[in-house]
Amino acid sequence: MEITKVEIRPMRNEGNLKAFCSVIFDDVFIVHSVKVIQGKSGLFVAMPSREVGDGQYRDIAHPISNEFRLKMEKAVLEKYQEEIGKAGNISTEDVTL
Repeated sequence: MEITKVEIRPMRNEGNLKAFCSVIFDDVFIVHSVKVIQGKSGLFVAMPSREVGDGQYRDIAHPISNEFRLKMEKAVLEKYQEEIGKAGNISTEDVTL
C-alpha cells in the first residue's frame, strides 16, 4: 500500500493541534481527520479517534505495522512542514466528509 497524497489543513490558535490531514492510499482510499499535534518532544501524528467513554479515546483507523506507521508519519510531517512554509495558506476548519 502506497501513500499517494497527503492533504494538510493547518490550524490557527488551536493550542497543540497544528493541522488536520487527509491521507490517500493507492489513489482509492482516504482517511480524514488525521491530526498533527505538538507534543512535549516535538510534532507527532494522531490517527482519527472517537470517545468510548470515561474520557478515553480509541483510534477509528490506524496502521497495523510500526513500519507503515513511521512511513505515514514521515509523509504527513514532511507535507505539514511544506505547507506551513507557504505564506497565507492557513485554514481554520476541518473539512471532513
